Amino acid sequence: MPTLFIVFGFCFKFYSNEHEPVHIHVIKDGHEAKFNLEPAVDLVYNHGFKKHELTIIQGIIEENTTILIDWWRDYFKDRQNETTDRKSLDR
Repeated sequence: MPTLFIVFGFCFKFYSNEHEPVHIHVIKDGHEAKFNLEPAVDLVYNHGFKKHELTIIQGIIEENTTILIDWWRDYFKDRQNETTDRKSLDR
């Protein structure tokens, strides 16, 4: 599970087996929230964060949406290439 960055103790990451739509998980103190990044930043679920924390998290995501999407696409493009390369080796 790659950690992209940590801000105010909020850990922004995605899981290695992710799927579309592009989204990010935020974890802190046993709480977790998931936000879609496309077509707009949108809260998918919240497990434990308070409203003011979600406001902070969403603001951080909105300020960094472009780079988060780029990192997500680059990471999963590379993972897809690794899978393709392994399949080629198995033949």
